[in-house]
Amino acid sequence: MNIVFLGRSIEKIKIMPDEKNKLKDLNLISLSEYKDDNQKKLFEIVIDEEIDNKEEINFLQEMSLKRVLIYHPIDFAEKYLNRTLVEYLDWQYFKKSSLPSSIIPLQLRFKRLCDIFFSFFIIISSLPLSLIVIILIKFEDNGPIFYSQIRNGFDNKTFKVYKFRSMKVNSEPNGPQWAKNKDKRITKLGNLLRKSRIDELPQLFNVIIGEMSLIGPRPERPEIDKMLVEKINLYSYRYSIKPGLSGWAQVNYPYGASLEDAKNKLSFDFFYIKNYSLLLDLLIFFKTIRTVLNLYGSVPYK
Repeated sequence: MNIVFLGRSIEKIKIMPDEKNKLKDLNLISLSEYKDDNQKKLFEIVIDEEIDNKEEINFLQEMSLKRVLIYHPIDFAEKYLNRTLVEYLDWQYFKKSSLPSSIIPLQLRFKRLCDIFFSFFIIISSLPLSLIVIILIKFEDNGPIFYSQIRNGFDNKTFKVYKFRSMKVNSEPNGPQWAKNKDKRITKLGNLLRKSRIDELPQLFNVIIGEMSLIGPRPERPEIDKMLVEKINLYSYRYSIKPGLSGWAQVNYPYGASLEDAKNKLSFDFFYIKNYSLLLDLLIFFKTIRTVLNLYGSVPYK
């Protein structure tokens, strides 16, 4: 499939290494490349809002009469990459939900029932494993079993999350910071707990009392959010829904430990918010199981 990019539209789409496979059947070309080969069949056009080249404008008008699909880089990223280009959004974007407004409240009520049911089910079924983890944490360094943090939640309201402790005691003397690859603050047992996501099990109680959902954008610490709000466009909108134990970003992107990672993960969060549905939640649920079994995405890759 040939897709012609006009203006500077191709520059606005930063393709991540893992996304090249998604585009393997697409031929992304410029107008000059398209005209060099008359045998190329045109399927779609991606345009930049700042297009001012007369040749491109004439070409656009000609193709629109032929009913060639024409759209913005944001739409291209959503269609083929399943994420949203954060840098080019405004508040109008979030008015374009893929579902009628009357359907979403019904789905959210059903989602809440599922959150409660599956949280109780996982807590009960994992109780023997949790008891073993408690004993091993205490045996390793005789420190606290649980570790609590303040996180931002729905509507930017803070709440406290609990985890099985995976770091050494007093591991952040200089304040909150992102985890690093081969982080020396993490205990030997903690490495296993993080890779398997077992350390997150206590957060199921946050789900039961309604502070979190099983599926949604991951909550971040207020200190880090304060920095990200200043540097990333519309960042705070990620808290327009409840945060989750897992989300679209977690099953599509590795552990984030930088500003660039935060931007990339937010692009998946915004895609989830705009395109929310129970079917998408179900897809994330099964992808999460596969991610956990593969021990993927729980450790910074750099």
